[in-house]
Amino acid sequence: MNTHDHRFSRRNFLWTAAAFTASASLLRAQERPAESIQTGGPSGGRSVVAVTNGASRRKNICAALLAIEDQITPVLKTKKRVVIKPNIVSTSNQLASTHADALHGILDFLEPRFKGPVVIAESSAGYTMEGFDNFGYSRIAVDHKPLSVSLVDLNEEGKYQTHAILNGDLHLVPVRLAARLLDPEAFIICSAMLKTHNTVVATLSLKNMALGAPLHNARKEGGRWNDKRVYHGGVRQTHVDIALTAQRLQPFWGVAVLDGWEGMEGNGPTEGSLVPSRIAIASTDYVAADRVGIEVMGINPEWVGYLGFCARAGLGQINLPNIDIRGTKLAEVTRKYRMHGDLERELRWIGPMKEIPEKLG
Repeated sequence: MNTHDHRFSRRNFLWTAAAFTASASLLRAQERPAESIQTGGPSGGRSVVAVTNGASRRKNICAALLAIEDQITPVLKTKKRVVIKPNIVSTSNQLASTHADALHGILDFLEPRFKGPVVIAESSAGYTMEGFDNFGYSRIAVDHKPLSVSLVDLNEEGKYQTHAILNGDLHLVPVRLAARLLDPEAFIICSAMLKTHNTVVATLSLKNMALGAPLHNARKEGGRWNDKRVYHGGVRQTHVDIALTAQRLQPFWGVAVLDGWEGMEGNGPTEGSLVPSRIAIASTDYVAADRVGIEVMGINPEWVGYLGFCARAGLGQINLPNIDIRGTKLAEVTRKYRMHGDLERELRWIGPMKEIPEKLG
């Protein structure tokens, strides 16, 4: 574990063997024939996803977690702390970011089941504490005093582990991932939303974790740097880099919670329009949670490259017939979300690359 250092650079960075192993295994998975790819849950076989359609955002979230309590508590009991990772892609637009009531719903579930500290931790593209203040996070701890709830700006905390992803030139380059999201003693909860996206079609739990983990400079630092930008090297690389990062983070994941009380369609993830879907989705399999989320948004799952890559790497279940739905039937809550205006360009990752260099050897 390290802290931020302005001397960190690509020239003096020593890539870890673990990062190369993760990269190689995912790339090998992409090369296998489709019929040979394993798409089971993290432990193989079927996965369970809860879908609730209740009276309020907060109650929906808690009810979804209650529906899969048997999946959560055996692991939760083994952990010393809980880390809740919200999505604050914008520090000013509430529709684009995790609502405080979604976090209240998660804490309502945790209170009678967990006695350790709970940290709400985020690495926003902006300054995280501004989002915490604007969205009322600072008042959450008061309503859940039996729990010890605190807020952490991961960028300001500055603790990280290194990881390697592909940049726009298809070179492996280093990025810094928040150490709290790689903590074996933490039960990590993803609190994301249903949103369309301007690069990868849709953003749900996998995207929230993979792009929330890379850090950028703290306010107190002299220079400016942002490892999140490395992920935007190209429409193909972004999908692969999300999957590479998800592969690194997945062993530490606890449960994914998707708030669809108010989803976002159109020009997401920050400038889209409200969709009153009035649902919540929860699963200990993040891939399965996102697959169900894509379904209720009416999106073709083949468009979301990182979702398929994560399934190919064995991170979760993508096949709906192998996902057990607890609660509301998907057909009852599915509504077709309007896609981003750049959808045609976003889908250019599909199919063979035309700029492939000559093959040698």
